[in-house]
Parts: sequence; C-alpha cells; structure tokens
Amino acid sequence: MRITGYRALTTVQDWGRPIGDANGVYADGLVRVPVLVVETDAGLTGVGLGSHVQVETVFAAIEGEDPRGVTALYDRMLRHTFKAGHAGAVFGTIGALDTALWDIKAQAAGEPLWRLLGGRDRRVPAYASGLDFGLDDEQLVALYQTYADLGLRAAKLKGGLDVDRDRHRLTLVRDVLTEAGGGARPGLMLDVNETWTRKQAVRHVSELERTLDLTWIEEPVRRWDAQGHATVSRGVRASVATGENLTGLEQHRPLIAAGAVDIVQTAAVWGITHFLRVSALAHAHDLPVSPIGTTPVGLLHAATSVPNHLVSELQDLRPPLGVTVDHHVEDGSFVLSDQPGLGVHVDEAVIAAAGHRLPDPRSGGAHIRPERAGRRLHPVGP
Repeated sequence: MRITGYRALTTVQDWGRPIGDANGVYADGLVRVPVLVVETDAGLTGVGLGSHVQVETVFAAIEGEDPRGVTALYDRMLRHTFKAGHAGAVFGTIGALDTALWDIKAQAAGEPLWRLLGGRDRRVPAYASGLDFGLDDEQLVALYQTYADLGLRAAKLKGGLDVDRDRHRLTLVRDVLTEAGGGARPGLMLDVNETWTRKQAVRHVSELERTLDLTWIEEPVRRWDAQGHATVSRGVRASVATGENLTGLEQHRPLIAAGAVDIVQTAAVWGITHFLRVSALAHAHDLPVSPIGTTPVGLLHAATSVPNHLVSELQDLRPPLGVTVDHHVEDGSFVLSDQPGLGVHVDEAVIAAAGHRLPDPRSGGAHIRPERAGRRLHPVGP
C-alpha cells in the first residue's frame, strides 16, 4: 500500500452562539475548520483535522510511502521542514497528516484506532469546556446544564480579565454541577489563554481561591515562560495546566524540567504521534496528561493507551459541517466506536455547499492577541 495524494478541505463549525476567550470572541459563532484527506492506492483514505499550511512541502515527505510506517513518516515530515522549522501552523499540517496516517493504519488492520494503539477501555473521561467568554449568565447556566445532563462533573471556564466576574461565573457553574452530581463537589478550572503576567496570575488566582477550589489554572502566562509558570505554580493552590500551544517535544522539555507544569496538555491539531511522545515524557516525570481540542478524536483514541491520561476536553456537542464522528458521550465520558479506524468521516458535498458560510480569516476573534494583553491595571469587561 502506498500514499498517492491528498485533498485539502475547509469547512465551518457553527457553534450557534458566541464563542471565545480573554483574547477575543467570535460573535457569530462561526469558525473555519481545515481538513486533510490522505489517499492510498489501496482505496483507503484517512482523515485529519488540522492545518493546510505548506502542505505541498510536508506531503512530499510521505508521498509514495507505505502509510503504515506512521512514526517513521512523522519524523520524516519533521526533517523535511528542518531549515525553516516545524513550529506553528506547519506543525498542525504535520499533525493532520499524522492523524490521517494513523486512521489508514487502523483501517488496514481492521481495528478501531484505540485498540490498535493498545487501549483496553474505549471510554475516555471528559470535562466540559464551553469556550464561554461571550455568554451572559443565563446562557452560561443553560450551556453547562447541557453538559451536566451528559454526566459531566467538571468544567473549564474562560476568563482572566475581571476577578469578580470570574468568581461569579465559576460559582454559577459550580452550582449547576453540584446539583447534577447530588451534592458532590465538582471540578472547576479556569483558562485565561496567556493573558496575565506572573504577578497578575498569582494575585487573580489567590483572590479566587479565597472562596473557590480550583482544580487547575490554564495557560496563566506566555506558553514558553517556564520560570513564570513555575512562579505561578508555587504561588497558588491550583495546579498549573499548559502545553496546548507548544509545537514540538523540545518545547515541553524546559517547562517539565523547571517544575513549571502540573497538568501537561497537548492539542488535537498537533497529531497523535506528538501526543504519545509528550505523554511518555510526562509519565517519566510522574505528570498527568490532558488532551484539548474542538474535535479531539485522534487524541481520545491515543488517550486509552497511555497510563497517565487524566481527562479530555469536551467542547463541541456538534461536529463541524460535513464531518461525522462515530463516538458519543454518556455518563461523563467519550465512548469510542468499535469500527475500524479513527471514526471520522467527511461529506465533501456538504462541505462544498457550506463554503459561503466560511468566515473571513482576517476577522477578529480569539486567534488574535490583544495589544494590551498582560499590561492591564484594572478589570476589562467582556
């Protein structure tokens, strides 16, 4: 079996509500979702959700190769981007191709990917994550009630600009989950998406911890700031979670070595092989891992096979337009399919028909860092 080609698609995720974080909000709830489909001469195709950036250059590393040699092909893609470097969006292209290759390998073996990777249980514990920064109180409560009805008993909110607002919103969600859990204390996390300095982080979280028990604080300072994350971790009771925006194993190493991270994260768009390698590094330091992503299917399969998986992020309750997934959510967990492969399918006709709904990539949103991020003297409203 040989790799013969690829198809680069772009669909849209319609959240049906505003989504965003401290950096910005997509008011109409529409987000572009790139998809890569890898073709083989055996008729098998694999799907990866992720970047198309420099896909021709990266694909040249695997064209004509046997797709079942996934980890070797992953390193081959890294080598093909050696001079310019593999960080940023290019790492997402490598990750999308890597995920598609794992999909093909599992289909060829006639097994679901979680089984091929060595998993024993197809249930993956989940926490709720609503990208909820732009919601009012009523919308917030209704959203997390939906997650609670699916059995989720932990939630991660977006915040970081106003400690009083964060306390109020965390309390609202705590009460929803507490009632749904029959009085059991829920897990509460706050994600501020790199919006603070070190001192701001310690002051803000310490104030919240006067009345709330936070499981973790996520990305309190810039993603590469090992010393800053370590300072925050020493200054608050909550664990520090970070790593979703690190593009390479070598970027995780300084944070782990500095004792700067308590919950090691990786993003679904960076691919399965990256997650497996980061998980092994974290396990060697007795640290748990927690995958994040809008539709993190590949990492859910991989999570079943690593000993230090803690919990995975559940954001979307509906996949992108033209994309279907074989798993479902019940009793607070993702339940993966027994069908061969990754369990992601694309309908290219639906994706093509949705083309007119694609938002302008230059429009504002959470992907643009505000000019004053980390340089604020007073609270900033939503």
